[in-house]
Amino acid sequence: MIPKLPANIDQIKGFLADDEALALYRYALQASANGPVLEVGSYCGKSTIYLGLACREHNGTVYALDHHRGSEEHQAGEMFHDPDLFDSSLGLVDTLREFRNNIRAANLDDTVVPLVSSSAVVARQWCTPLAMVFIDGGHSLDAALCDYRCWSAHLMQGAILAVHDLFPDPHKGGQAPWAIYQMALQSGLFEELERVNTLGVLRRL
Repeated sequence: MIPKLPANIDQIKGFLADDEALALYRYALQASANGPVLEVGSYCGKSTIYLGLACREHNGTVYALDHHRGSEEHQAGEMFHDPDLFDSSLGLVDTLREFRNNIRAANLDDTVVPLVSSSAVVARQWCTPLAMVFIDGGHSLDAALCDYRCWSAHLMQGAILAVHDLFPDPHKGGQAPWAIYQMALQSGLFEELERVNTLGVLRRL
């Protein structure tokens, strides 16, 4: 199932492969019939658009959580730093403007609710059960553990937990997303549905 995508989707900055993006759309389309979707780590909005297009089919909502200051690997001097997203006047990465422009261009302002903060802050008083959570935030172990612990508890029964950038082989990528994915499986609270490229998909039992 392929959604009608914005004409500029391939030009939107991001690190999501096409097969991963379509899998996100497919699972969000199912999940959003039951409740809202929350994404951790929106960057410039590419994954958010796929989630948003799915949720719009059910008049649903995507909560797009990101502090928009970039993950560790996006900072100046790091491997994935993008100078176009660096605010030299502040000396900080700032992806919020690009994100909002992309969401507006995709006509998803009524579907996507930006949450400009961290998991720890937003989850502190969060009460809404979630039908799907997509974790693609900071890739340090502390950041990934925080995202998992903050949001896995808010998944309703049967909800989807998707985690991006899974690399079982440490020579191919960072291990923090893989660690929380394994933690979820070992908890006995989740079953694995499938792996698509570096995207893992679990269901809350």
